[in-house]
Formats: sequence, C-alpha cells, structure tokens
Amino acid sequence: MRPVQRQRQGLQYGIVLLCMQAINFGIDKIPPATLAGVIGQTLLYMGVIKVPWNADQVCISCVKILKYRNWRAFILSNFEHGSDMHLYYNMVSFILKGSTLENKYGTGNFVMLLSFLSVACSSMYVALGYCLTQVTGDYGYYTSCAIGFSAVLFALKVICICEEQDRLRDVGGFRVPSKFAVWAELILIHLLVPNASFVGHLGGILAGCLYCYTSVGALVDRMICGITGHPIVHEEEFYRRRSYF
Repeated sequence: MRPVQRQRQGLQYGIVLLCMQAINFGIDKIPPATLAGVIGQTLLYMGVIKVPWNADQVCISCVKILKYRNWRAFILSNFEHGSDMHLYYNMVSFILKGSTLENKYGTGNFVMLLSFLSVACSSMYVALGYCLTQVTGDYGYYTSCAIGFSAVLFALKVICICEEQDRLRDVGGFRVPSKFAVWAELILIHLLVPNASFVGHLGGILAGCLYCYTSVGALVDRMICGITGHPIVHEEEFYRRRSYF
C-alpha cells in the first residue's frame, strides 16, 4: 500500500513488464483465480474497466472509515494502485504466491481466503492507524490514505512461510529464518521505499499471523469449508500451522 498520487492511465512501461513476466512464468501455469486477479487489477488501473470512482476516492484511511463510514474505500482500496510500477511489483508477487497457495488450497478456497484477508487487512490498517494516533498524538496516522494490494500480499507471504518447513531465506543479502523473513522485509522496504505504507504492510503481516497462528484461522477454515465443501488444510497440517515457535 502507498499514498495515491495518480489518475487512471493506459498502457505503461510497468504493464508491459508485467505482461512479459507473466509470459515468462507461463500463462498456463497461473491458476484461474490468481490470473483473474492479475488481469482484473491491471485493467482497472489502465481504465479499461470503467468504474465510477478514481483511485484517490477509494484510498483507505481511519477518518474515512471511522468518521465517514466509507465502506467502499474499505474494500476497493486493496485493488487500486498508485503507479504502473506499484502494480507491476504487486502483481508479480501475486503470481508467485497465488500459484503456490491456489494450487494447494483449491480455487474456491483461495478466493474465500482472499476475501477474508482483504477485510482483515483493511481492518488492521484502520485499527493500527487509530491506535498509533492515540499513542503518538500524530493525527497523520488518522488521515493517511493508502491503496494497493501489498497488504494482502504480506498476509499471503506469512501463510506461504507458515506452510513450509523452517529454512533460511535471503532478505536484502541477509540470511534469516523463514518465520522472521517477513518482518525483516517489512523493515527493509520501509528503509528503501519510504513512501510505501508501513502501517499497511504491518497490517498485512498481522492479518496473516491472525489467520495462521490463532484460533481465528481455525474459525475461518471451518467457514470456508462450510461454503465450498472442501477443507482448506488437512488435520495434520492444522496443528503445525498454529504453532509459531
């Protein structure tokens, strides 16, 4: 997530790069929901999908949600992007994570999981912004407005790490245990890309942890299974996923 600074654009360099990356990865290897998400967000950014709002009208902030009850921004802010390169990096990351998790969970389960994470990430953003305003007295946390799919991607990264065996990951040239890699990446991005939304990314990590390491995740799994008719994880994986240390 990052502050919004643009109106809708057509075909740009980042979109060309995204198409090239998708082709190199293999369009046929991208699962349907992930592919639909990438195409949909790209066409939305380009203005091919006609919608009655601009990106700045659906960016999310505490004041929009808590004071003005702008629920459209609560949901749609996750799917808008501030620039073509913002879209490019997010969608390439989504292709990688979506291809892993959608193939593992199944398309129906994955779509439901994305729905939960979208709501959870927006909720975390608002909650963190409110708490930081109260603690620091900085009203900027209350009014700061952000858009982008990166919060959901951070949540997906937590889930990907949760699903794998403990191993070392490379983050900015440093080797760190996989379960701490997402925190290291959060700090690295904040240092290298200061205009990125630290609160949004942190909210995504916390949403992923909420799903993976608390009883909330168990409840979500049961709800998803009740809707799709397929368990999202096998019983033996359930207990491994709910243990962080």
